[in-house]
Amino acid sequence: MDPLFNTTEVPNGTVGSNGTNNGTVYRNQFVQPVWRIVLWAIAYSCIVVVSVVGNVTVIWIIMAHKRMRTVTNYFLLNLAFAEVSMSAFNTVINFAYAVHNEWYFGLIYCRFHNFFPIAAVFASIYSMTAIALDRYMAIIHPLQQRMSSTETKVVVGVIWVLALLLAFPQYYYSTTYQLPGRVVCYIEWPDYTTFDFQKIYHVCVAILIYFLPLLVMGCAYLVVGLNLWASEIPGDSSDRYKEQLTAKRKVVKMMIVVVCTFAICWLPFHVYFLLHQFFPELFEETYIQQFYLAIMWLAMSSTMYNPIIYCCLNDRFRAGFKQAFRCCPCVPPGSYEGLELKSTRYLQTQTSVYKGSRMETTVSTVLHAGEDAEHPKVKVRGGLGPGGAAVGVQPHSSTMDLTSNGSSSRSVSKTVSETSSFFSSNNLQE
Repeated sequence: MDPLFNTTEVPNGTVGSNGTNNGTVYRNQFVQPVWRIVLWAIAYSCIVVVSVVGNVTVIWIIMAHKRMRTVTNYFLLNLAFAEVSMSAFNTVINFAYAVHNEWYFGLIYCRFHNFFPIAAVFASIYSMTAIALDRYMAIIHPLQQRMSSTETKVVVGVIWVLALLLAFPQYYYSTTYQLPGRVVCYIEWPDYTTFDFQKIYHVCVAILIYFLPLLVMGCAYLVVGLNLWASEIPGDSSDRYKEQLTAKRKVVKMMIVVVCTFAICWLPFHVYFLLHQFFPELFEETYIQQFYLAIMWLAMSSTMYNPIIYCCLNDRFRAGFKQAFRCCPCVPPGSYEGLELKSTRYLQTQTSVYKGSRMETTVSTVLHAGEDAEHPKVKVRGGLGPGGAAVGVQPHSSTMDLTSNGSSSRSVSKTVSETSSFFSSNNLQE
C-alpha cells in the first residue's frame, strides 16, 4: 500500500555497481533530517501504545464478562481485533519504510505488509456495517428475531473470508527488488493490453472498503436517527419506556461517532491512492513524503480512537476500563456492577417484579377463597333475643371484599406480565 515506489521506476535490467542503468541514476531522494524523524517516531509510537492498550482492554472487557457478550459487542470485539492487529503489525513497519524508503524485513513480510492492511480495514468497516444493520433491525423492526451468538460468529467469519479474498492480489503480486544500496518492497502488477488491472483493483478496493459501506451505514443510521430523535415521546409514557429509548439513543450515538471518526481518518488516504492511480506525476516531488506520512498517521490513528469513544459514551465499557486500570492513581474508583451478570438496575427490576409477584400470589389466594364462597353462607351470630326474635343475623362480608380484590388481582397480574415481558425483550436488545 505504499505508492512512494511506482513499479515503472523499478528497472527490469541489471543495475551496475555505479548505480546506473542505461544512463538512469537510482537514488533515495526521500532523505530527511533526524529531528523530523524523531518527531514522526513519537507521533507513530503514540498510536501504537494507545491502540494496543485500548483495544486489548476492550477485548478483555467483552470476553471476560458474560453480560457484555451481545450481538453488538461481538462485532465490536472483531473491530478491536482488526485494529489492534493492524496497529501492532503494520503501523511501525509503515513508518520505518516511509521514513527511510528502504525495506529491511524480507519478501515474506513484504507480502504480509501489503496484504494485511486491506484485510484488516475490510473487517473493521464491515463489522461497523453489521452493527448498523443490527441496530436498524432492532429499532425499526423490533418484532423480528435477532441474530443469535452462533449466527454472529458465522457473520464475523464470512467477513474475514471476504477480506482475505479481496486482499489476496496484493499478497500475490508483492515482491522486493534490489536497488543500489537499498531494497524496495512494491507490487508488480501484471500488464494487460485490454485493461489496467492496477487501476481497476484500487478503485474497487476504495469502493468496497470505504464508499459502499459508509453509504449503507449512513442510510441505516439516518432512518434509525429519525425514528429515535424525530418522534416525540408520548406524554403518558412510563419511565421504563423513556429509559429504554434513552439507552437505544446512547448506543446509536456512540456508533455514529465511531463511523464518523473512521470516515474522517481514512478519507485522505483513499483520495491519495486514487489520485496516485490517475495522476502519478504529482507524486514524484520530494514534499510528497511528508504529505504521505501525515495522511498515513491520520489513517493509522483511527485504530486508537474507538476505545476512547467506548469509555466516554458507554457506562459498561467505562466500568470495565476503571476495573482494568484500577491500580492507576489517576483512575477514580467506580462501580463494577455494570459488567456483572446482574447489574444494579437489573437487581432492582427483579426486586420489583418479585414484589409484584408476591402481591399477585396473595390476591390469587383470596380469589381462590372467594370461589369457594361464591354462594355465601349466612352465619347466625348471637341467639334469641327478647321475645324469641333472632338477632345478629348477617351474611359474611367476604363477598363484597372479593369483588374488589378480584379486580385488583387482574390489574396486578396484567402489570406484572407486561413488566416481565418488557425486560425479556429489553435484555435481548442489549
